[in-house]
Amino acid sequence: MIEDPAGFIQTNTEISQPPACPEISMWMATEVTPLWEATEAALLRVNLPPPYWAFCWAGGQALTRHVLDNPDMVRGKRVLDFAAGCGASAIAAAKTGAAHVQAVEIDAMAAVAIGLNAELNGATVEVVCGDIVGSPCQWDVVVAGDVCYERPMTEYIFPWLRQLAAAGALVLMADPGRAYLPKHGLLEISRMKVATSLDLEDRTSREVVIYKIVG
Repeated sequence: MIEDPAGFIQTNTEISQPPACPEISMWMATEVTPLWEATEAALLRVNLPPPYWAFCWAGGQALTRHVLDNPDMVRGKRVLDFAAGCGASAIAAAKTGAAHVQAVEIDAMAAVAIGLNAELNGATVEVVCGDIVGSPCQWDVVVAGDVCYERPMTEYIFPWLRQLAAAGALVLMADPGRAYLPKHGLLEISRMKVATSLDLEDRTSREVVIYKIVG
């Protein structure tokens, strides 16, 4: 771990707003290459993962927009933002009246970034750093943005997300057309176009579909 992770994040990012959810301010990278190079240098020293936390990806933006536009969905509820990245959806849930919000990440730097972003927005978010897949359902609403980008990841998490849905949670997943989206167990509830950077994606916008996972 970097000696001063919060300082590293604030030095290598700037406060800005994701295009689809400008109500939320985040510590985000405005230029991809310098941060990636800085992180790769640190990686050689401390085994630091790539800085996915420094960007609000298309799936996360759409999911955050959906939460902001549907506050009754989370108001007074226990909410989990799974594989939370920068924590945008967790912050949206906290800002729209959720009773308790957890943001879970396995990346320690992401966990620090989520804490900084929550503080920036005056949002109360419990940040959990660790692998919780397999845990019994303790949430009313579970959101997961853009998590089907690798086959092992999808095969590991999707059965558990379906178990949470079967246990009574509302489980929503946002997907911008990733290759490993499951073919079954999904019910489309909305879709929207999100502006993207050619530094991160292969096009200037992506259509993101919000799915309800069926248990």
